[in-house]
Amino acid sequence: MSAEGGPRVVALDLSGLKCPLPVLRARKALRRMAPGERLDVTCTDPMSAIDIPNMVRESGDRLLEARTQTATLFFRIEKATR
Repeated sequence: MSAEGGPRVVALDLSGLKCPLPVLRARKALRRMAPGERLDVTCTDPMSAIDIPNMVRESGDRLLEARTQTATLFFRIEKATR
């Protein structure tokens, strides 16, 4: 849990990495997380807009937010409670 009492949030800055590295590193980070924790991913590879939501769908985790600001993509993912 975070200091505010909510779920722990892990930030992962993958800016500058090209496909397939952003999705591979996000998947690796999610595997180490506990159910209910959140992963904030920041990246710049345009393919991440397709790859990361697909990875989340396949893993059964939950995509809470996906947004783009200029050339930066941001994703908030919640680790599934299995």
